[in-house]
Amino acid sequence: MKKQFRLTQAGVDELQTEHASLVAKRGDLAEAIRSARELGDLAENSEYQTARAEQERTESRISELAAILASVEIIKKPTGDSKVQLGSSVKLKSQDGKEREFQVVGTVEADPLSGKISDESPIGQALLGKKEGESVEIKTPADTTTYKVVDIS
Repeated sequence: MKKQFRLTQAGVDELQTEHASLVAKRGDLAEAIRSARELGDLAENSEYQTARAEQERTESRISELAAILASVEIIKKPTGDSKVQLGSSVKLKSQDGKEREFQVVGTVEADPLSGKISDESPIGQALLGKKEGESVEIKTPADTTTYKVVDIS
């Protein structure tokens, strides 16, 4: 059974852009390999080894992106439901007044530093199913904080 990757439309667009960029880069990599090959002995040619390694990384990432894009399920923005679910943006407020905002996304698209958390992460798991006004306890390696769900969009 093929794995389904759940992404927002913005996440799909981002991956398609990266894929197109890497495919376009293939010609430059081939040229770099050709130029390095002309420098002589391939066994001791660091330019050749570096160019080949870069080509392998690029081809690997192209394959990975193609597989993801071939089996993507687009997350629709939740409408009408007042519970946190995949695709929801959630505003939280701690007892000391600090506000945090997260968007619950699939694992491929997760980027905690930009507020996109995976539905499979501990924070994502804690938020799923919560309603506005409910409290949620978020455990991190540093501490445990209780937040109130202020807004779900």
